[in-house]
Amino acid sequence: MVLENKLNITNQIELSRSEEKISKQKAKQLFDTEEINKIEVGTFAGLAHIHRILFEDIYDFAGKIREVNIAKGNFRFVPLMYLKQSLEYIDVMAQGNFDEIIEKYVEMNIAHPFREGNGRATRIWLDVILKANIQKVIDWNLVDKEAYLSAMERSVVKDIEIKQLLGGALTDKIHDRKTFMKGIDVSYYYEGYSEFNTEDL
Repeated sequence: MVLENKLNITNQIELSRSEEKISKQKAKQLFDTEEINKIEVGTFAGLAHIHRILFEDIYDFAGKIREVNIAKGNFRFVPLMYLKQSLEYIDVMAQGNFDEIIEKYVEMNIAHPFREGNGRATRIWLDVILKANIQKVIDWNLVDKEAYLSAMERSVVKDIEIKQLLGGALTDKIHDRKTFMKGIDVSYYYEGYSEFNTEDL
């Protein structure tokens, strides 16, 4: 089923292509206009701000809490009836060091607050928290897709693997445009989007 969208596209391949192009352009603007520096750090409001910017030209639900239960494979994300409570809990979680930040990131992934685009928005949100609190970001180029996806899957039970994986990819290039743009491309590649290079859009 093709998600209802503002572009009135009814073909999934065409929608995926348009979504990738438009939202990557918006991610690029997020960095180039320095809007990324205005994001509230470590809150759902901050994440919703990122999501809205990325997807507002494509979906009516951009930046809004989902109204349906969602699952991926055998895993069900936080049920709708507990979602608001879960997001309030995440808002007040500690984020003073790397371990705490990743724990917060894992919880937000389990919450999966949006209908679509959770992973892509949440990875930017994670880098915003890391940058603000420990003056590091992740060089996503150093994070293998399969290793990342399986570590995230297991993080629900144990987060040591994702901490090791992301900890090994930390960089102090927090203002580096190239690192950010490449990171967007890799982040999208995790979700199966790899037709456009953010830098070229």
